[in-house]
Amino acid sequence: MKTRFALALMALLPILAACQAKDGTENTATPAAPATTEAPAEATPDTTAASGETAAAETAAAEAGAQAETTAPAAAPAASKPVGPEPVEGTDYVALKAGAPFAPATGKIEVAEIFGFVCPACNAFQPKIAAWKAGLPSDVNFVYVPAMFGGTWDNYAKAFYAAQNLGVEEKTHDALYAAIHVTQELKGERGRDSVEDIAAFYAKHGVDAKKFLAEMNGFSVNGQTNKAKQFAQRSEITGTPSVIVNGKYLVKGKSFDDMLRIADHLIARERAAKGG
Repeated sequence: MKTRFALALMALLPILAACQAKDGTENTATPAAPATTEAPAEATPDTTAASGETAAAETAAAEAGAQAETTAPAAAPAASKPVGPEPVEGTDYVALKAGAPFAPATGKIEVAEIFGFVCPACNAFQPKIAAWKAGLPSDVNFVYVPAMFGGTWDNYAKAFYAAQNLGVEEKTHDALYAAIHVTQELKGERGRDSVEDIAAFYAKHGVDAKKFLAEMNGFSVNGQTNKAKQFAQRSEITGTPSVIVNGKYLVKGKSFDDMLRIADHLIARERAAKGG
């Protein structure tokens, strides 16, 4: 009788293990090691009956475990806790007086980077912010906003939105930085790239050059670049790259890594403010 009780208890272990994930500390339950069905050497002669009862218990346990996995809601990935001290206003960030998100999204905390393809500092920042962006929680909406400082800056801002509208911005973003700062097939701030030069670059990435030029000069891109310019003005930026959290805070920081650390804290602050 003791043997039957022990075997039945071992068969229930998978159910107990699945219930341990309810506290949200894990995304999925860690399966328990399969319970052994081998009878001990001192088992009583009714081993066959015990094995049948064990098999029935295992089947019931498996069905209950499957039902629990199906009905239990999946745990949402938790945002990591920011590192380092709380940021200080005036030292680590500027509270924007007339700030507002660039592209508000319901239930999302916005992080915007105002950048310029021709800016060497933005080129150096791009690998860091791209990796950071990839690890952001699902309640954060990241947007790139091109700076409009005149001349070549404006042409590349138009190219950014033309590429976005034509569905190729994501796959060409890093490549355009490389074309300016690494291979130097484009001049950037070393000279004045024409809109035809820029369109020729995108033609190498599968976009018809004439179509790209038409998009750059179109009504849609004109509206998008005006919106970008207004956002930069109310965000009180003094250069690029600039990071703005939820339209409220302009991040400062002593280094690129410090900027991202401060941004993590400000995101957490906004999440707490909305009860997240």
